[in-house]
Amino acid sequence: MIDFDVLILGSGLAGQSLALRLADKQRVAIITKKALEDSASGWAQGGIAAVLDSTDTIEAHIQDTFTAGAGLCDPATTRLVVEHGRQAIEWLISQGVHFTRDTNSDIGYHLTREGGHSHRRVIHVDDATGAAVQETLTDKVRRHPNIQTFEHHIAIDLITGSKLGLADDACLGAYVFDIATNHVKTFRAPQTVLATGGTGKVYLYTTNPDTATGDGVAMAWRAGCRVADMEFVQFHPTCLYHQDAKSFLISEAVRGEGGLLRLADGTRFMPDHDPRAELAPRDIVARAIDFEMKKHGLDCVFLDISHQPASFIREHFPNIHARCLELGIDITRDPIPVVPAAHFSCGGVLVDLHARTDLPGLYAIGETAGTGLHGANRLASNSLLECLVFAEAAAQDILAAPSRPLPAIPPWDESRVTDADEEIVIAHNWDELRRFMWDYVGIVRTNKRLERALHRIRLLEREIDEYYANFRVSNDLIELRNLVLTAHLIVRSAQQRKESRGLHYSRDYPQLLAKARRTVLRPTIQRRKNRQDGDAEQVHQAARIRQRG
Repeated sequence: MIDFDVLILGSGLAGQSLALRLADKQRVAIITKKALEDSASGWAQGGIAAVLDSTDTIEAHIQDTFTAGAGLCDPATTRLVVEHGRQAIEWLISQGVHFTRDTNSDIGYHLTREGGHSHRRVIHVDDATGAAVQETLTDKVRRHPNIQTFEHHIAIDLITGSKLGLADDACLGAYVFDIATNHVKTFRAPQTVLATGGTGKVYLYTTNPDTATGDGVAMAWRAGCRVADMEFVQFHPTCLYHQDAKSFLISEAVRGEGGLLRLADGTRFMPDHDPRAELAPRDIVARAIDFEMKKHGLDCVFLDISHQPASFIREHFPNIHARCLELGIDITRDPIPVVPAAHFSCGGVLVDLHARTDLPGLYAIGETAGTGLHGANRLASNSLLECLVFAEAAAQDILAAPSRPLPAIPPWDESRVTDADEEIVIAHNWDELRRFMWDYVGIVRTNKRLERALHRIRLLEREIDEYYANFRVSNDLIELRNLVLTAHLIVRSAQQRKESRGLHYSRDYPQLLAKARRTVLRPTIQRRKNRQDGDAEQVHQAARIRQRG
C-alpha cells in the first residue's frame, strides 16, 4: 500500500498546477499514463483567454462565453473563472512562463483574438502555448521534494468505502496498473483528484493525444458520481488533412489573425453560413465545413493565410509553419488542407465550484470535469483557463479539509484470472467503436444513428465485461473499457436532448427549445436500466469482487 496526502490522476495543466499549489504543505502523487509531459495541455497551440487589456471587460468575456455556450453556461461558474483570469495568468508568469511580448501593448504582452471573442484577450507563447506552459511546470514538478511522479502508470478504478463494504462511502484512493511491470499497485489517499483529460479517442478522427480515453469520467461513473453534458463534443474545425500527419491541429488563432476558409477553387464559404464568417464559434464553423464537404464531395477544405506577410506568418505561427513545411506545404504561399476532428469534451464529471464531485474525497478538474463553464460549446482558449482556476479552487478546498483516518485496503486480487489468450479482441473492438462513433455520433446526429450506436455499444460492453472478468488487466483493456463506457454516456446524453443546441445538432430536432437545461445522468438509473436490458452487470459485479476494482 502506497500512502499520500493527495493522489492526482493525470499530469496535464490541471494536475500539475494543482500539485504545485499543494506541495508545500502536502505529499502529492501524480499518476500519468505516459511521460509527465504527455497530455492534451501540451498540445494546445492558441493560448489562454483572460481579461488583461484595459479596453476589455469581465462582462464582455462572460457574455462571449455565454454566446458560444448557447445559453447553457452556468452563470456562477463562468463568473468565477473569468474573474480569476488575470490571477491565473500572473501565477503562470510567476512560475516562469514567458508569454510572447509586444512592446506596443499597454500590458507588454501580445494578445490575439480567436473565434467567438469580441476582444483581443488570448495571451500566448507564439503558437505553442501549451508546450511552453507544460515544460515550465513539469520542470518544477520534477524538482519539488513533496511531489512524486509515477510515469507509465494508469488507474484502473477508484477505491471507495462502498466497494469495501463500509457504512460511510468516500474515495480512499485507486488501484493503479504499472505498465512497465504489469503489476497493480494500491494507492491510498484521503483526497483523490481526477485530472485525466478528455474523451477524444472515442472518435476515429481527433486532435487529442492517445491518452484521451475518458478514464476519469468512466472511473467516477463506476464509483457512483453523476456526469453532465456528455453530448457536447467539440469538433475542432481545422485539423491538418495529410496522410503523414496525425492529429495535428491548426490553431484557432490562424483564423483569428485573418485566415480564410476556402473551397478547392478558392471560393470563400463561411460568409454564407454566419455573419461572423471565419470568426464564428467552432460548432458553426465545423458544421459549415462538414456541409460543404458533403455538398461538393470533398475530402477537405482549405485554410488560407497566405495573404498575410510571410514574416508575420513565421513570427506568429512558427510551429505550424515548420510542421506544414515538413509535409511540403508552405503556408506563406499555399492554403492548408483541413478537416474537422473531435477536439474537446464540454461535459464530464459533475462538480461544484470547489471541484468536488458527488463522492467525498474525490475531486475532478480540467477536461474530465463538468463544471458548466462551457455550456453547449466551449469558447476558444477558455479550457486552459478553466484548468488553472479550478486547480486553485480544489487546492484551497483540499488544504482546508479536516484530516480523516483511512481503513486498510485489500490488495488487488487476480488469483482467479489468467493471461489473455487473444489480444486481437481488444484491437478489433477499439477500431469498431471509434468508427461507428464517428459515423453515428459525430457532427450531425439523428435518432436512428444514435440507436444504431447504442446497440453496438451494448454488444461491445458484453464482450469487454466478460474479458475483464476473466483475464488479467492490461493498458489497452483498461482504456477500451473506459472508452466504451464513455461512448455509452455520450450516446445516452445525446438521446435525452430533444433539440439542437451548440455542439449537439440533430436532424430530428433542428429547433432550439425555449429553456436551456443541462443533461445530467445518474449512475443508479444507469445500472437499473442495464439490468433491464439484460447486459453484463452481473459480470461487472463479479469482476469487481474478484479484482477489488
